[in-house]
Amino acid sequence: MLSDLQLQSLKKILGGFNQQELIWTNGYIAGLLAESPFATNPKPPISSKSRKITLAFGTETGNAKRLATQLATSAKKQGIQVKLTGADQYRITDLPKEEYFFLIISTQGDGEPPILAKKFYDYILNNTLDLSKLHFGILGLGDSSYPEFCKTAEDLQIRFTELGGKEFYPVQKCDTDYQSDAESWFDAVINKLNNETFSSDIPQKIKPGSSSKKYFQGTVVSKINLNDIGSNKETYHIEIITEDEIDYEPGDAMGVIPFNTIQTVREILNLVKFGPDTIITTERVTAPAEELLKQHLNINYLLKSTVKKYATLTGHSISEERLGLLDLLKKYPSNVDFEKIIGILTPQAPRLYSVSSSPSGHGTTEIHITVSKNRFMTESDEKIGVCSEYLSELDLNQTVEFYIQKAKHFKLPDENKDIIMIGPGTGIAPFRSFITERDAVGATGKNWLFFGEQHFISDFLYQTEIQSFLQTGSITNLDLAFSRDQHKKVYVQDRLKEKSTEIFEWLENGAHLYVCGTRDPMYHDVENTLLEILEENGKTREQAKQYLDELEEEERFVKDVY
Repeated sequence: MLSDLQLQSLKKILGGFNQQELIWTNGYIAGLLAESPFATNPKPPISSKSRKITLAFGTETGNAKRLATQLATSAKKQGIQVKLTGADQYRITDLPKEEYFFLIISTQGDGEPPILAKKFYDYILNNTLDLSKLHFGILGLGDSSYPEFCKTAEDLQIRFTELGGKEFYPVQKCDTDYQSDAESWFDAVINKLNNETFSSDIPQKIKPGSSSKKYFQGTVVSKINLNDIGSNKETYHIEIITEDEIDYEPGDAMGVIPFNTIQTVREILNLVKFGPDTIITTERVTAPAEELLKQHLNINYLLKSTVKKYATLTGHSISEERLGLLDLLKKYPSNVDFEKIIGILTPQAPRLYSVSSSPSGHGTTEIHITVSKNRFMTESDEKIGVCSEYLSELDLNQTVEFYIQKAKHFKLPDENKDIIMIGPGTGIAPFRSFITERDAVGATGKNWLFFGEQHFISDFLYQTEIQSFLQTGSITNLDLAFSRDQHKKVYVQDRLKEKSTEIFEWLENGAHLYVCGTRDPMYHDVENTLLEILEENGKTREQAKQYLDELEEEERFVKDVY
C-alpha cells in the first residue's frame, strides 16, 4: 500500500499523461516488477522466437531508413533480434511466414508511397496473402499540413488487417517533428514484446503528437532577380524581416502557404455565377467564397482524389488526373451546386524552400530564400507554379506568413570538419547558408562547392558573394559547370568526375558530402557519378554502394532533393 503522500505524488505525476504514455508506464512498471527480487511469481523468459522481429522501411528522402536503423539498434541492445530491411529489398512472399513485422513508411505528394516502396505497396494492396500468422505494427511519417497525411501507412494498416493480420500495436502517424513520437511508439512496442502486460483493448488509432507550428509574420524588404538579361529563367533572392526572433539553423527550410491569384479566383466565380461574398464553411475555416478560394483552398493542381470526386459528383468520365479547378469547370461543366464542389477541395498545402541565410551571418530576425519561378507547359498553355508565382510577385513591404521546418539531418558538421557541397541551380540556397555561417563563426573545416547552371554571364547565382568567399578562403575549392556555354553540355557530375581522386581523398579523410537540387535527373546522375568515382578508386560496384550507404548511416552523405 502507498501512503497518502506517496499516492498524492503518484497522481500528480500521472495526471498530465496521455493514454499512450500511461500504457507505456504500465509496461515499464511491470518490467521492473518482474525483475524485482521481491517478485513472487516472476514472468518466465520470453522465448527467443517471440523476440525476433522484422523491421522494414519505405523511404524517399532517407528519414524512414535513418529512423529504422536507429530503432533497430535500440531494440538489439534490449535483446531483440532484428532483421532490418528496405521495403524495396524485402521478399514479399516471406510476409505470410512472419510472426512480428513492423514497418516505418513515409507518404509523398498526393498520398503516394515512396518510390522505393511502391512495388511493395502495390503488391500488398492488389494481391491476396494469408497473413493470419502475422502480428504487425506500422509507423507513418508525413506532414499534417498536407491533406493526405500518412495515407500510405493508413492504407497498409487497413489492408494488412483485411488479409488477416493482427495489429500488434496501433498505427502511429508522425508529423514532421517525428523523433519523440516515433521513439515512444517503438518503446511501447518493445515493452509489449518483452512484458506482454498491455491491455488488449487498445484504440485502433493513436493520435499523433502535437503538430502545431509557430507561424511568423514577416515583411519583404528585398527581392532581386538573380538572373541577368538574356536568361530564360527567373530566380529571386527574397529577404524577409520579422519582429520576433526566428529559431532556425543552416539546412532548415521555410514553409509558405501560397495565395492563389485573384484573377483565377474571379474567373472561376464568374464562370459558375457564384457570389464572391457568399459565406462558406469548411472543416477548417468559415469565410467569403472569394477569400476561401484565394487564401485557403487548392484550386490550381487538384489531387487525383479530388478529380475523381468531381467526376462522381457530376457524372463525368474524366481520364485526366492533374487539372486545375478552372480547367475542370471549363472542360467538364456541371449544374451541381458550386458549394458542393467547394466541399471536395483540399486545403492549400505549404511549399518548402531551403533557407539561404545564416543566423550568425544575417541575424535571427532576418531570413532569406531563393525562389525559381517555375514555368512549365501543359497540353494547352504555359503554367506557373503556384507558390513560386506568389512569392515572385510579392511587393516590397508586403507581409508574408511562414513557419520553419527543422531539418533533422541536413545540418552542418563540427566546425573542424571538411564539407563537399553539390548544388546546381536553386540547390545553391542551403549552401549559401552553410558558407555564410561557417565564415561568420570562423570554422576551420574546408568548404568545397560545386555549382552549375546554363550560362555563366546570365545564370551564375550569387556570383559576387561566391567569388568573395573564394578570395577570402571561406570557399576552399570551387568547381563550376555552365551547361550551355560550349558545344558539349557540361554538368556538375562532369566536374565531379574530373576531380575523382581529390573527392575520394576528402571522403577518406572524413569529409561530409551534401547534395541539394532536383531529384530527376540531377540527383540520380550525381549519385551514379559518385559510384563511378568510388570504382575508379578501387571499389567494386557493390562495395561502392555499400560505401555510400555507410556514409549515409554516419550522416556524412545527406541530400535535400525535390
